Amino acid sequence: MKITWLGHSGFRIEAAGQVLLVDPWLRGNPSFDEARFDEAVAGATHVLVSHAHGDHASGAAEIARATGAKVVGIYDWATWLGETEKVEVIGFNKGGTVKLGDVAVTMVNAAHSSSASIEGRPVYMGHESGYMIAAEGHVIYFMGDTDVMADMGVFAELHDPDIGIVPIGGHFTMDPPRAAFACRKFFKFRTIIPCHYKTFPLLAQSAEGMEVPGARIVEPEVMKAIVI
Repeated sequence: MKITWLGHSGFRIEAAGQVLLVDPWLRGNPSFDEARFDEAVAGATHVLVSHAHGDHASGAAEIARATGAKVVGIYDWATWLGETEKVEVIGFNKGGTVKLGDVAVTMVNAAHSSSASIEGRPVYMGHESGYMIAAEGHVIYFMGDTDVMADMGVFAELHDPDIGIVPIGGHFTMDPPRAAFACRKFFKFRTIIPCHYKTFPLLAQSAEGMEVPGARIVEPEVMKAIVI
């Protein structure tokens, strides 16, 4: 399994013969070199989107058209995207699981918001979410944009994830100490990969304060694969 950071909250996950691009914001992302766009999306089979904010969802249709990948997300937003952008989508909802080849993806709750900017105004596009991604004997919990929440205790019991992709930037999501609390309180992660940070001055610039005994915290480098 390879997990490659695309900057901000974007990841390329290669597992069980599938290439999943999760929240791949590549155009206009200060953390990503657009000259590497084709490399980042090559072979994509699916684009998973956690919520409709532009820094997570704005690249989905372009990538789908470029690669033939299906876009996966919450039913309301996915249906809208499919109708307006004429791309193939898989819409489902929280608690549901879809099989993407030999990868099982379960949508779970998150505590954030979700809207798209249409004619300069935010239009709500269904709820924000996270994903449990099970493949090759591992379960990745991609938290999406979220605060700590009691639901995480249920997710831990149901899915027992060993890899956490965790937002730590603060202001819009948890900051490092708060994210560390969530990881310690609810999970037994072996590997933690921070995200949603370093992109803008407003956000945390490092994982300082992420103290989670027993877990390996890997601060990712853009376009450098983490092999699990």
